[in-house]
Amino acid sequence: MAGHRFDVAWIFSLVALFFLRAHCFYLPGVAPEDFKKGDPLLVKVNKLTSTKTQLPYSYYFLPFCQPEHIVDSAENLGEVLRGDRIENSPYVFKMREPQMCNIVCRKILDKKAAKAFKEKINDEYRVNMILDNLPLVVPIRRPDQENAVVYQYGYHVGLRGQYAGSKEEKHFIHNHLTFTVKYHKDPLSGSARIVGFEVKPFSVKHEHEGEWNEKTRLTTCDPHAKRAVTSSESPQEVEEKKEIIFTYDVEFQESDIKWASRWDTYLLMADDQIHWFSIVNSLMIILFLSGMVAMIMLRTLYRDISKYNQLETQEEAQDETGWKLVHGDVFRPPANSDLLCVYVGTGVQFFGMILVMMIFALLGILSPSNRGGLMTAMLLLWVFMGLFAGYSSARLYKLFKGTEWKKITLKTAFMFPATVFAIFFVLNALIWGQKSSGAVPFGTMFALVLLWFGISVPLVFVGSYFGFKKPATEDPVKTNKIPRQIPEQAWYMNPAFSILIGGILPFGAVFIELFFILTSIWLHQFYYIFGFLFIVFVILIITCAEITVVLCYFQLCSEDYLWWWRSYLTSGSSAFYLFLYAAFYFFTKLEITKAVSGVLYFGYMLIISYSFFVLTGTIGFYACFWFTRLIYSSVKID
Repeated sequence: MAGHRFDVAWIFSLVALFFLRAHCFYLPGVAPEDFKKGDPLLVKVNKLTSTKTQLPYSYYFLPFCQPEHIVDSAENLGEVLRGDRIENSPYVFKMREPQMCNIVCRKILDKKAAKAFKEKINDEYRVNMILDNLPLVVPIRRPDQENAVVYQYGYHVGLRGQYAGSKEEKHFIHNHLTFTVKYHKDPLSGSARIVGFEVKPFSVKHEHEGEWNEKTRLTTCDPHAKRAVTSSESPQEVEEKKEIIFTYDVEFQESDIKWASRWDTYLLMADDQIHWFSIVNSLMIILFLSGMVAMIMLRTLYRDISKYNQLETQEEAQDETGWKLVHGDVFRPPANSDLLCVYVGTGVQFFGMILVMMIFALLGILSPSNRGGLMTAMLLLWVFMGLFAGYSSARLYKLFKGTEWKKITLKTAFMFPATVFAIFFVLNALIWGQKSSGAVPFGTMFALVLLWFGISVPLVFVGSYFGFKKPATEDPVKTNKIPRQIPEQAWYMNPAFSILIGGILPFGAVFIELFFILTSIWLHQFYYIFGFLFIVFVILIITCAEITVVLCYFQLCSEDYLWWWRSYLTSGSSAFYLFLYAAFYFFTKLEITKAVSGVLYFGYMLIISYSFFVLTGTIGFYACFWFTRLIYSSVKID
């Protein structure tokens, strides 16, 4: 009894650990940096981003002020695939030494520069910067809540507006930046750690007396006269041959936030009630399905098996209808069995990747401070899970009495990755044509191919070798030589209808969480609620398994034994609804107007939906596989 209580306490502790949004966990090597007064703080610039085009650009794609030498920071594989291009900037601060109206540079716009700025302002591009690994944010007060602040990542390049009394729309650039660096001071050592990096952008038409030279003082903002920029009343217009002077202020603000919790404000979850609603909604679906499965397993199946085992005469057996009648055909290998083996193997590979990634994320290893970490982890896990893909496809292939295991291994290693790589290559060519930093360079493309051919393919072969070497799984009943004729089915048992119905519930269990995932991908927000995501993933597994088992039972009762592919497609059809939802999201939530951006969105969502099909289909297949073996091993067959 005490042991039972301990188990329950342990489970509750684990659940509490998932849901308590603990302070970000930092790995060794991501150590805090201490700054003394006067220490230089190097601001780095990242890509320009827009939710309207989804095409990132390097910061220096626009004619901003440049340092003497532009130095690229080393980016990991995930950062390159995300389009991050981290470089040094002309902004240099000194710790806890405020600066006012520092002049960065003066530019006279030519026709090309003015056009580039106008295009990026029209597309609502934002400038992203980094200080001590923290992204730059613009604090925006929420009008509906008192003292509530939301953070926008990066500041807009500029804005459009009209002068008073004029109807002509003009473009204005944010050329003055008021930075706020928040720090947490150690009272013992006197050193400080950076815990926040904020900015307020202004558009100011700077004025000065006389000809421009290095010693020119501005009349619009002057550190000597303590005149600071506080508004954009006389904004800086973007036009050919216009003079633009870029300036900035730096303020330092002491904060009570400790370094270990500095990401908490960035990851503040204002809508956790919606996530809880999502969980409750999904649990209701599970409860309903579990009730149906329990009824089938305990009542119907128990009654059926008892009845079948008590049948004494041949005449009685011939009069019987139901799932036992198809026992001689239920384990007959399906049409296109090779393809089924490939898809099941790929699904196992996906399942392993997502499961391990979720565990890493829950432990805090995939912290948002490690930019590109999630993408890098996904790619590496996918590559190493090739071992399980090869093993599971070979085991199923041997069950189907297959002999050419090398052929099935090659298909498993190449079919899904080659399809995704082909789509990705076409999308990358489109991005390249737009001169975006989101285009994957040739060197990175080569590295991806090397991961695929150098690690993934050999591991699939190793897994297949061991899978095929093991003795084949024995079927619980013998298969007849002549296939039984399938009786005419009711309209609701039509394969297309039941497959489409089967996909609704798994999709319904995850669609609320899906909204937040799409928002984080396409509206450039952080997604860091992996506790909720893990619970939703578990719910998805249970829902896929249960709906497939229920529909598989009804199918067998109708004396239709072609369950292999149908079990895969039943839960896999949820990917069809996912793609439909992605289209709905595109037209209702996004403001994408460019054709290239639309093609990119639907191209990437096609890859995601295809992956979801493989994952959910495999879960449904294995559930049905287990179910059929269980029920047919429970009855006496003469």
